Amino acid sequence: MMKFTQLKKSRMLSFHRFSRKEFAIFASMHQEVRIAVLSIATLGSVCIQKVEAHSIKMPANEAEEAAGETIDEHEMNEVTVAGSMTPLTLLQSARMVSVITRSDIERAAAQSVNDLLKLATGVDVRQRGGFGIQTDISINGGTFDQITILLNGVNISNPQTGHLAADFPVNTSDIERIEVLEGAASRVYGASAFGGAINIVTRKTLPENSVPHKSTLDDFASQDSVSGNPVPADSVSKKVGRIQTLKPWAFEAGLHGGSYGTAGGDARLFFSPRLKSSKFFSTVSGSYLRSDGATLNSDFYRSNVFHQGGWESAAVELHWQAGWSHKRYGANTFYSAAYPNQWEGNDRLIISAGASTKGRVRFTPEVYWQRCYDHFQLIRDTQTGENFHRTDVYGARLGMDFKWIAGRTALAADVRAEGIYSTNLGRPIDSLAHHPEIPRQNGAVYTNRDSRTNMSLSLEHNVLLGAFSASVGLLANYNTYLSDGLHLYPGVDVSFRPITSWKLFASYNKGFRLPTFTDLYYKSPTNEGNRNLKAEESHSFQLGASAIYNLSPFMLRFSLKGFYNRGRRMIDWVMYDASDVYHSANFNLDNMGLSADVRFDFNEEKTLGKVLRTISLGYSYMHQKRHDEVAVYKSVYAMEYLRHQLNISLEHRIWSRLSANWQLRWRDREGAYIKYEDAVSTGTLVSYSPYATLDLKLQWTDSRYKLWVEGTNLTNHTYYDLGNIPQPGIVVLAGFCVKF
Repeated sequence: MMKFTQLKKSRMLSFHRFSRKEFAIFASMHQEVRIAVLSIATLGSVCIQKVEAHSIKMPANEAEEAAGETIDEHEMNEVTVAGSMTPLTLLQSARMVSVITRSDIERAAAQSVNDLLKLATGVDVRQRGGFGIQTDISINGGTFDQITILLNGVNISNPQTGHLAADFPVNTSDIERIEVLEGAASRVYGASAFGGAINIVTRKTLPENSVPHKSTLDDFASQDSVSGNPVPADSVSKKVGRIQTLKPWAFEAGLHGGSYGTAGGDARLFFSPRLKSSKFFSTVSGSYLRSDGATLNSDFYRSNVFHQGGWESAAVELHWQAGWSHKRYGANTFYSAAYPNQWEGNDRLIISAGASTKGRVRFTPEVYWQRCYDHFQLIRDTQTGENFHRTDVYGARLGMDFKWIAGRTALAADVRAEGIYSTNLGRPIDSLAHHPEIPRQNGAVYTNRDSRTNMSLSLEHNVLLGAFSASVGLLANYNTYLSDGLHLYPGVDVSFRPITSWKLFASYNKGFRLPTFTDLYYKSPTNEGNRNLKAEESHSFQLGASAIYNLSPFMLRFSLKGFYNRGRRMIDWVMYDASDVYHSANFNLDNMGLSADVRFDFNEEKTLGKVLRTISLGYSYMHQKRHDEVAVYKSVYAMEYLRHQLNISLEHRIWSRLSANWQLRWRDREGAYIKYEDAVSTGTLVSYSPYATLDLKLQWTDSRYKLWVEGTNLTNHTYYDLGNIPQPGIVVLAGFCVKF
């Protein structure tokens, strides 16, 4: 479901830039402004979505609606999202993109990005421990290796294994929104976008409630953004009253702790000085979290540091980011329940920089690099089954898009080099002179290596004709791992609005995924890789509809989607009999299903809205069909999918600034696991049992601070996301955040 922010009262609204609206006079100010008084008529079509829009920009946490205002669904959709090569808004996009907004993030009882993704219907989050430390993420019955993870649009997927894909160098407080694109997206994002993509968009504007500097409209040289004619300041002031510019910096910090010795903190600094002919912003954040662990051998500590910056002039926009994450944790039964005392440590560095020119023809170059160190012990604090890995990914992309009479056309060339040094993965290194040393391991060296390079050319054309939009694209891809030359991956997306409130869409896209280095080479007492694996391919079909209605006491949003993914040469780890080890293998598997979402946002000016804020319900059903004749005794990932998934959330006001958010989740997983007792297999397959969890977050929100307490799994129910690993019972955390 596309999630939008709830209706709230606010003493003050903040805006950035407006375009081609009756209030477009503010576009020329080139300043962040806070509007203290503004008429309801002017705000009649203001978007309340707390996300950065292509033509409307709002600071984080400033999407609260003033009393008596109405909401225009068109404006609500003017948000640039993932899904195409050209910058299209939700209203224009021919594909449906689910959005978890900043407001959703603040309300949720979640301590990690992985926890937040549980809010999206169709997304499967399987945890080995709490707090998102060991988590696998998949979409529509796929596996954790079959999605592309993006950080501000930059591909940060890990070629070693998808188990490490969710090691984001950001904290939940850093995130502005999360975009979930379902279905194959290889023509847009290349390899690994087999089943969809998840884009994490971080906050880059000053937060709400920053202390403003008082000013008047006389301080600005305003002009109409449409006509270009000057607008007298006194005529504007009659409509908007007093305007205040925000100070150029803001600081936030918070601490939290609770059950199982959990304790942590985070802080972030926003800096955006006022410049006459250009714009600049910079954010720096850091976080730390540790816990004794809520289950056996699940203790951990993790820390993140993240920086994002940008500069914009009349001709070009530059942007860059750098992130570092450090994590150490008990990896309970990571590869097998026969070894419950496993351990792992990860370090990850991500750097990227890009630019975007302005004008009818737009160029978008981008470069990035990421390095990941992985240290694994099969038996903790011993050298038994110990592995060291270092992966490097280098990438460059040059894109171009332009508008013309027939629509919008985009072209892009992309090069991505992936390499690994390891003590286990890859081919043996012949020359001793080329054995890199393993950091902090007393002269130990990597003994194996492998690498591959992916090159692609992509073309996309978008047609926007009133209520109709279509996107047609093609990716031509060559990878040095594959020996059969160039591969083509086409796609087409169409949407139509028969009336303003409804949107119908349909799409077909072909996707692919290369096997990870773990799929190819990993070998242990319980696992055996396969160097002859072929690339996965999928034909993905989607059909659906969405609607939005303003029914006065509340805003109703509804969506219904169906999908069919025809998978060929799917990769999974399987056992062929009870005494077998797990093998990585190819087989044909189809996924199909449907999902429905309903959301009510209540108007606080109505009687009911003074108590209720939002109610949302989401349900998905999935089914699989395997075509191979070879019988499989046990699948680890691909055939252990959520047949039924139900999400229900309720937010309501308790008293004054105190609110509550309830989240009920029900899961029914297909598949079974081999039961172990005292780390010894019983040889018995146990089917996964359906389970439900109830979470609650209580929050007191003030302009300068926020206090909260949350409880997860309030019923203290024992359940399993993965076999032999019981998930934590009730966990209670509390914390606060202050703003300067």
